[in-house]
Amino acid sequence: MPVYTCTTALGSLTGESRALLAAEITRIHADINHVPPAYVNVVFSELPSDSVFTGGQPASPLILTGWVRRGHPQKEATRLAVELSSAVARVSGVDESHIMVVLQDSPAGSAVEGGRVLPEPGEEKEWLRGTGA
Repeated sequence: MPVYTCTTALGSLTGESRALLAAEITRIHADINHVPPAYVNVVFSELPSDSVFTGGQPASPLILTGWVRRGHPQKEATRLAVELSSAVARVSGVDESHIMVVLQDSPAGSAVEGGRVLPEPGEEKEWLRGTGA
């Protein structure tokens, strides 16, 4: 259900660090939002180094954006962002001062996965039963 996109300059992450980062993002999201890990999607986008800027200057930030369903308590959303930032720094080796985590939310009804409108937070079990799983 959630979709996380990790954007970096080309060559900033190894295949191993991408796999470890995807696993950590999945674990943290599943733990905090109480959803099965299979619901979490992680995508990596690497841009040429001359396409990444901070403050108008060439830079090598690591930007993690995540789309999540609206309705989770703000305290949990903040905890999610903080834990993700810490994990990204730990796994990637990028100093946390060069990491940005942004969570964007919208109503569950604004997204479709597997041909089905996503459930509201807390209704995942009923939704999963409807998949035949």
